[in-house]
Amino acid sequence: MTGPVIDAHVRIGSGREVTLHPATLVSTMDELGIDHALVAPDERCVAFANTEGNNATAAAARASGGRLLAYAVANPWQGRAAVAELERAAGLGAVALAVDPVLQGFDLLDGLVDPLLEFARERSWPVYVRTGTPPTALPLPLASLARRYPELNILMGRSGATDFWIDAAPALRYAPNLYADTSYAPWDTVLSEFAADPEIGTARVVFSTDSPYTVPKAEIGRVRDWTISDAERAKVLGGTVAGLLGLAARVS
Repeated sequence: MTGPVIDAHVRIGSGREVTLHPATLVSTMDELGIDHALVAPDERCVAFANTEGNNATAAAARASGGRLLAYAVANPWQGRAAVAELERAAGLGAVALAVDPVLQGFDLLDGLVDPLLEFARERSWPVYVRTGTPPTALPLPLASLARRYPELNILMGRSGATDFWIDAAPALRYAPNLYADTSYAPWDTVLSEFAADPEIGTARVVFSTDSPYTVPKAEIGRVRDWTISDAERAKVLGGTVAGLLGLAARVS
Protein backbone atom coordinates (compact mmCIF):
# COMPACT_ATOMS: atom_id res chain seq x y z
CA MET A 1 0.00 0.00 0.00
CA THR A 2 1.44 3.35 -1.05
CA GLY A 3 0.50 6.99 -0.73
CA PRO A 4 -0.41 9.21 2.20
CA VAL A 5 -2.96 8.30 4.85
CA ILE A 6 -5.30 11.27 5.36
CA ASP A 7 -8.02 11.51 7.97
CA ALA A 8 -10.77 13.47 6.22
CA HIS A 9 -12.46 14.88 9.34
CA VAL A 10 -11.43 15.58 12.93
CA ARG A 11 -12.63 18.22 15.40
CA ILE A 12 -10.11 19.86 17.70
CA GLY A 13 -10.89 21.86 20.83
CA SER A 14 -13.35 21.33 23.67
CA GLY A 15 -16.84 20.11 22.88
CA ARG A 16 -19.76 19.37 25.16
CA GLU A 17 -18.57 15.85 25.96
CA VAL A 18 -15.14 15.48 24.34
CA THR A 19 -11.87 17.37 24.01
CA LEU A 20 -9.06 16.93 21.53
CA HIS A 21 -5.86 18.96 21.67
CA PRO A 22 -3.81 19.25 18.47
CA ALA A 23 -0.73 17.75 20.17
CA THR A 24 -2.79 14.72 21.25
CA LEU A 25 -4.14 14.36 17.73
CA VAL A 26 -0.68 14.42 16.16
CA SER A 27 0.57 11.87 18.71
CA THR A 28 -2.31 9.54 17.82
CA MET A 29 -1.61 10.05 14.13
CA ASP A 30 2.02 9.03 14.70
CA GLU A 31 0.90 5.91 16.56
CA LEU A 32 -1.55 4.85 13.86
CA GLY A 33 0.43 5.80 10.76
CA ILE A 34 -1.82 8.69 9.72
CA ASP A 35 0.13 11.27 7.76
CA HIS A 36 -2.35 14.15 7.63
CA ALA A 37 -5.73 15.15 9.02
CA LEU A 38 -8.30 17.74 8.04
CA VAL A 39 -9.30 19.57 11.19
CA ALA A 40 -12.47 21.50 12.01
CA PRO A 41 -13.05 23.38 15.27
CA ASP A 42 -15.20 22.20 18.16
CA GLU A 43 -18.98 22.36 18.27
CA ARG A 44 -19.25 25.82 19.81
CA CYS A 45 -16.94 27.28 17.21
CA VAL A 46 -18.77 25.55 14.37
CA ALA A 47 -22.08 26.89 15.67
CA PHE A 48 -21.27 30.55 16.33
CA ALA A 49 -17.70 31.38 17.43
CA ASN A 50 -16.46 30.96 13.89
CA THR A 51 -13.59 33.45 14.03
CA GLU A 52 -12.21 31.81 17.15
CA GLY A 53 -12.53 28.39 15.56
CA ASN A 54 -10.86 29.36 12.30
CA ASN A 55 -8.01 30.96 14.21
CA ALA A 56 -7.56 27.77 16.24
CA THR A 57 -7.48 25.42 13.26
CA ALA A 58 -5.15 27.72 11.33
CA ALA A 59 -2.78 27.91 14.29
CA ALA A 60 -2.86 24.13 14.71
CA ALA A 61 -2.12 23.65 11.02
CA ARG A 62 0.83 26.06 11.12
CA ALA A 63 2.28 24.41 14.21
CA SER A 64 1.96 20.90 12.78
CA GLY A 65 4.54 21.27 10.05
CA GLY A 66 2.00 20.39 7.38
CA ARG A 67 0.45 17.40 9.18
CA LEU A 68 -2.86 19.19 9.83
CA LEU A 69 -4.99 20.90 7.19
CA ALA A 70 -7.68 23.37 8.21
CA TYR A 71 -11.36 23.39 7.39
CA ALA A 72 -13.00 26.81 7.33
CA VAL A 73 -16.32 27.26 9.14
CA ALA A 74 -18.95 30.01 9.09
CA ASN A 75 -22.57 30.00 10.17
CA PRO A 76 -24.64 30.77 7.05
CA TRP A 77 -27.12 32.80 9.12
CA GLN A 78 -24.50 35.55 9.10
CA GLY A 79 -25.05 36.15 5.40
CA ARG A 80 -22.32 38.28 3.83
CA ALA A 81 -20.35 38.22 7.05
CA ALA A 82 -20.15 34.43 6.78
CA VAL A 83 -18.63 34.68 3.31
CA ALA A 84 -16.20 37.31 4.57
CA GLU A 85 -15.16 34.96 7.37
CA LEU A 86 -14.49 32.19 4.86
CA GLU A 87 -12.36 34.61 2.87
CA ARG A 88 -10.41 35.45 6.01
CA ALA A 89 -9.97 31.76 6.85
CA ALA A 90 -8.72 31.08 3.33
CA GLY A 91 -6.11 33.77 3.89
CA LEU A 92 -5.00 31.88 7.00
CA GLY A 93 -4.51 28.73 4.96
CA ALA A 94 -7.84 26.85 5.09
CA VAL A 95 -8.26 24.32 2.27
CA ALA A 96 -11.88 23.15 2.57
CA LEU A 97 -15.30 24.08 3.96
CA ALA A 98 -17.12 22.25 6.78
CA VAL A 99 -20.78 22.81 7.58
CA ASP A 100 -23.09 21.19 10.11
CA PRO A 101 -26.82 21.77 9.50
CA VAL A 102 -27.76 20.75 13.04
CA LEU A 103 -25.22 22.80 14.96
CA GLN A 104 -25.68 25.77 12.64
CA GLY A 105 -29.47 25.54 12.47
CA PHE A 106 -30.36 25.43 8.80
CA ASP A 107 -32.03 23.15 6.27
CA LEU A 108 -29.79 21.85 3.50
CA LEU A 109 -32.29 22.82 0.81
CA ASP A 110 -33.61 26.18 2.03
CA GLY A 111 -30.93 28.20 0.21
CA LEU A 112 -29.30 29.64 3.32
CA VAL A 113 -26.00 27.79 2.85
CA ASP A 114 -25.78 28.48 -0.89
CA PRO A 115 -23.48 31.55 -0.65
CA LEU A 116 -20.97 29.44 1.31
CA LEU A 117 -21.15 26.69 -1.29
CA GLU A 118 -20.62 29.23 -4.05
CA PHE A 119 -17.51 30.47 -2.25
CA ALA A 120 -16.24 26.89 -2.00
CA ARG A 121 -16.96 26.33 -5.68
CA GLU A 122 -14.96 29.41 -6.63
CA ARG A 123 -12.05 28.14 -4.52
CA SER A 124 -12.38 24.54 -5.76
CA TRP A 125 -12.73 23.50 -2.12
CA PRO A 126 -14.32 20.20 -1.14
CA VAL A 127 -17.19 20.56 1.33
CA TYR A 128 -17.73 18.35 4.38
CA VAL A 129 -21.36 18.08 5.56
CA ARG A 130 -22.15 16.05 8.66
CA THR A 131 -25.16 13.75 8.25
CA GLY A 132 -27.16 11.35 10.37
CA THR A 133 -29.39 13.66 12.43
CA PRO A 134 -33.00 14.24 11.35
CA PRO A 135 -34.60 16.28 10.02
CA THR A 136 -31.94 18.64 8.64
CA ALA A 137 -28.83 16.51 8.16
CA LEU A 138 -29.72 13.47 6.09
CA PRO A 139 -28.10 11.74 3.09
CA LEU A 140 -30.91 12.11 0.56
CA PRO A 141 -31.46 15.88 0.97
CA LEU A 142 -27.68 16.27 0.81
CA ALA A 143 -27.70 14.38 -2.48
CA SER A 144 -30.31 16.79 -3.82
CA LEU A 145 -28.12 19.70 -2.75
CA ALA A 146 -25.09 18.08 -4.40
CA ARG A 147 -27.04 17.80 -7.66
CA ARG A 148 -27.53 21.57 -7.58
CA TYR A 149 -23.74 22.03 -7.33
CA PRO A 150 -22.26 19.41 -9.67
CA GLU A 151 -18.88 21.18 -9.70
CA LEU A 152 -18.48 20.73 -5.94
CA ASN A 153 -17.07 17.62 -4.33
CA ILE A 154 -19.09 16.97 -1.18
CA LEU A 155 -18.15 14.61 1.64
CA MET A 156 -21.15 12.97 3.30
CA GLY A 157 -19.85 13.05 6.87
CA ARG A 158 -20.62 9.87 8.83
CA SER A 159 -22.52 8.52 5.80
CA GLY A 160 -25.82 8.90 7.64
CA ALA A 161 -24.65 6.99 10.70
CA THR A 162 -26.32 5.24 12.16
CA ASP A 163 -30.09 5.21 11.58
CA PHE A 164 -29.76 6.60 8.05
CA TRP A 165 -27.05 4.30 6.66
CA ILE A 166 -29.85 2.80 4.57
CA ASP A 167 -30.05 6.07 2.61
CA ALA A 168 -26.32 6.45 1.99
CA ALA A 169 -26.03 4.26 -1.11
CA PRO A 170 -29.12 5.74 -2.83
CA ALA A 171 -27.75 9.22 -2.09
CA LEU A 172 -24.39 8.33 -3.62
CA ARG A 173 -26.06 6.90 -6.71
CA TYR A 174 -28.18 10.02 -7.13
CA ALA A 175 -25.29 12.50 -6.87
CA PRO A 176 -22.01 11.44 -8.52
CA ASN A 177 -20.13 14.33 -6.85
CA LEU A 178 -21.01 12.99 -3.39
CA TYR A 179 -18.47 10.95 -1.39
CA ALA A 180 -19.04 8.69 1.62
CA ASP A 181 -16.79 8.64 4.66
CA THR A 182 -15.89 5.53 6.60
CA SER A 183 -16.42 6.66 10.19
CA TYR A 184 -18.65 4.34 12.22
CA ALA A 185 -19.39 2.16 9.16
CA PRO A 186 -18.78 -1.63 9.37
CA TRP A 187 -16.87 -2.81 6.31
CA ASP A 188 -18.83 -6.07 6.03
CA THR A 189 -22.16 -4.27 5.62
CA VAL A 190 -22.15 -0.53 4.83
CA LEU A 191 -18.73 -0.21 3.21
CA SER A 192 -19.06 -3.44 1.29
CA GLU A 193 -22.37 -2.24 -0.14
CA PHE A 194 -20.58 0.81 -1.49
CA ALA A 195 -17.74 -1.28 -2.92
CA ALA A 196 -20.07 -3.73 -4.65
CA ASP A 197 -22.22 -1.07 -6.29
CA PRO A 198 -20.95 -0.25 -9.80
CA GLU A 199 -22.31 3.30 -9.49
CA ILE A 200 -20.32 3.93 -6.27
CA GLY A 201 -17.29 1.71 -5.70
CA THR A 202 -14.38 2.31 -3.35
CA ALA A 203 -13.24 5.35 -5.35
CA ARG A 204 -16.06 7.36 -3.74
CA VAL A 205 -15.26 6.39 -0.15
CA VAL A 206 -12.80 8.35 2.00
CA PHE A 207 -11.27 7.47 5.36
CA SER A 208 -12.33 9.52 8.37
CA THR A 209 -12.01 8.87 12.09
CA ASP A 210 -14.36 11.71 13.11
CA SER A 211 -12.22 12.04 16.23
CA PRO A 212 -12.72 12.68 19.10
CA TYR A 213 -16.16 11.05 18.90
CA THR A 214 -14.73 7.64 17.95
CA VAL A 215 -11.79 5.37 18.75
CA PRO A 216 -9.29 6.22 15.99
CA LYS A 217 -7.49 2.88 16.26
CA ALA A 218 -10.73 1.05 15.59
CA GLU A 219 -11.66 3.37 12.73
CA ILE A 220 -8.42 2.90 10.79
CA GLY A 221 -8.26 -0.78 11.72
CA ARG A 222 -11.63 -1.36 10.10
CA VAL A 223 -10.43 0.14 6.81
CA ARG A 224 -7.19 -1.83 6.94
CA ASP A 225 -9.19 -5.04 7.54
CA TRP A 226 -11.65 -4.29 4.73
CA THR A 227 -11.47 -6.98 2.05
CA ILE A 228 -10.52 -4.78 -0.90
CA SER A 229 -7.35 -4.59 -2.96
CA ASP A 230 -4.31 -2.69 -1.71
CA ALA A 231 -4.70 -0.20 -4.54
CA GLU A 232 -8.32 0.46 -3.58
CA ARG A 233 -7.37 0.75 0.10
CA ALA A 234 -4.66 3.30 -0.71
CA LYS A 235 -7.25 5.50 -2.42
CA VAL A 236 -9.73 5.17 0.45
CA LEU A 237 -7.08 5.94 3.06
CA GLY A 238 -5.83 9.07 1.38
CA GLY A 239 -5.46 9.06 -2.37
CA THR A 240 -9.00 10.12 -3.16
CA VAL A 241 -9.22 12.94 -0.65
CA ALA A 242 -5.77 14.20 -1.68
CA GLY A 243 -7.09 14.44 -5.21
CA LEU A 244 -10.23 16.26 -4.09
CA LEU A 245 -8.08 18.77 -2.23
CA GLY A 246 -5.79 19.24 -5.19
CA LEU A 247 -2.93 18.71 -2.76
CA ALA A 248 -1.48 15.44 -4.00
CA ALA A 249 1.97 16.96 -4.49
CA ARG A 250 1.97 18.63 -1.07
CA VAL A 251 0.73 15.62 0.93
CA SER A 252 2.52 12.78 -0.84
